[in-house]
This record gives sequence, structure tokens and C-alpha cells, in this order.
Amino acid sequence: MRSWKSKLVVLVAGISPLVALPAAAKDAYPNRPITFVAPIPAGGGTDVLARDIALRLQERLGQPVVVENRPGGAGSIGTAYVAKATPDGYTMLLINSSHSINPHVYKNLSFDPIKDFEPVVGLVDFPMVVAVNPKLPVNNLKEFVELAKAKPGEINFASSGNGGASHIAGELFAMKTGTKMTHVPYRGSAPSVADTISGQVSVTFSELGVIGPHMRSGALRVIGITADERSPAAPDVPTLIESGIHGVDWSTWVGILMPAGTPKEVVDRMNREVVAVLKEPEMVEKIESRTWKVLANSPEEFASLIKKDYDKFAEFIPAANITVQ
Repeated sequence: MRSWKSKLVVLVAGISPLVALPAAAKDAYPNRPITFVAPIPAGGGTDVLARDIALRLQERLGQPVVVENRPGGAGSIGTAYVAKATPDGYTMLLINSSHSINPHVYKNLSFDPIKDFEPVVGLVDFPMVVAVNPKLPVNNLKEFVELAKAKPGEINFASSGNGGASHIAGELFAMKTGTKMTHVPYRGSAPSVADTISGQVSVTFSELGVIGPHMRSGALRVIGITADERSPAAPDVPTLIESGIHGVDWSTWVGILMPAGTPKEVVDRMNREVVAVLKEPEMVEKIESRTWKVLANSPEEFASLIKKDYDKFAEFIPAANITVQ
């Protein structure tokens, strides 16, 4: 016959698995496919990045991670979709710097970029460059600013579209240098760069990775970079700060969000997994080959970056009178 102590041991042993169930349930995430919404057309550089990350996450998590492109409205269509998704960790959103810009240029967005999302991780960032047609009679930023001041409104600058990062960079440059340029928007960076090369426009503000091949071929002259330090991919190109132009030291970025209300333990788990992916040597090599820089920051650091840019553009965009219908 068992003693009362023996019976107590049996009872406690029987209870222990029940006590452990909540932790086991948490560890079960994810137990079904995850949708990774990219609010951009398929095939571009950031879309390829999302697919590379999704493939590696799938291997690490043991569940499918499906990239779903929902382009349109400067990213607002896909972003609105994720804002309304169930906050259970099974829907993620790819975003870029436009997430902090759009609320200040589009007046009827159906979501709040800060309140409606949980920042997960910043993936990469990359600076913009100032690239001019070689026939423009300038060799550096000082000469370019002098020319633009001498011919207010006569210098045309190309961007990849109204309200996008390249448009904002051009307007920010004009405001900080006291120049007046005429904005010419295009549908994407490829046609804007092509027309700068042909001389239809004088200057474009674009990503270094896009401009790099044309810089090396001599089709474009790169006279400045918006980063706070020179790029290893273009070590001879001075920063705007070095050239005496302050307030335009801004890099665009790409990251991941989840819907507001997603449990913190889920956000933290996804952050750890994505950071591990970003630090894989093959991924680092791929990212740096595009002249991008790996961020791999914490949810809190990424939240701070989003809010910093949001506040910057809340002040600048109305002052520059930039609006998009």
C-alpha cells in the first residue's frame, strides 16, 4: 500500500504536464503557413529580398512563408490589407521608407502607420545619390548648387514617382540648399534614370545600387550621396555633409511589420529568426552586392527609426507643399 507521500508525488507528476501546456502552446508557433505581404510589384530589388528571406524563414520555421504581392496606391493597398488582418503572427508586411512618408502626402489613408502595426525588424537601408547628366557643366555639388541658384526653376530633376523617396530627396535637397528645381515624376526608377542619361532631365535622385552601373560606365556623373558616411561602393563620392549641405543625410530603408496587437512573444520570435537569416554569410553577400547595408535591428530600434522619419516628414512635407491626390 502506498504511503500518502507516494500518492502526493504521483499527483504532482500528473499535474506538471498540465502546467506546462501554455508554454508548449507558445512554442507551437508557427503551426501553419505565414503570408508575407509585399505591397509592391513582383520582380524588383526589395521583392527579391522578401523572397530570399521567405525561403530561408520557411526552412527555419518548418512552415511555408508565402510572398503575396498586393501593389498599388504607393504601397497603401497592401498595407491597409495587413492593418486589418488578424494579429496572430500569420500575416507580415514588407515596408520601406514610404511608410513614414505616405501619411503626409496622401490625405485619405485607411490606416495609421504607427498605431496599426507592430514593428518587427529593419532589414536593410541604402542612401540616395545625386546623379547628373555628364553634359551638365558641373563637377561637384558646390558647382551644381551655384548653377541651380543661377537658373531657378530651369533645372529639371527626375524621380521614380510623386511622393516617393526620390521625389522627397530632391525636394529636401532643394529646400536645404535654397534652390528651386522643377520636378519631373516617372513611373519607376528605370525610366527616370534613362531620361537623365539621355539628357531629357538634368539630374536624378536615386538609389546607389540603381545608379552604380551608369556611374561606372560614365553615362552619369554622381556628385553626392545622402548617407552620413561615404559608401564602400563609391568611395570617391562625397557625402552631402562633406560638401556643406546639412539636413539631407537620410537613407531609405526596408523592414517588416505585423498587425497591431500581435503578441510580443510572436514579434520577438520572428525578429530573432529574421535577424539570424540576415546574418547568414550568403545573405550578407547578396545584400552588400546591391550596395545595401544590413540593419537586423530590434523591434524597439526599428520602431524608433519609423517614428523618427515620420516626425521628420510631418514637418518637412507640408513646408515643401508636397501633395499627391
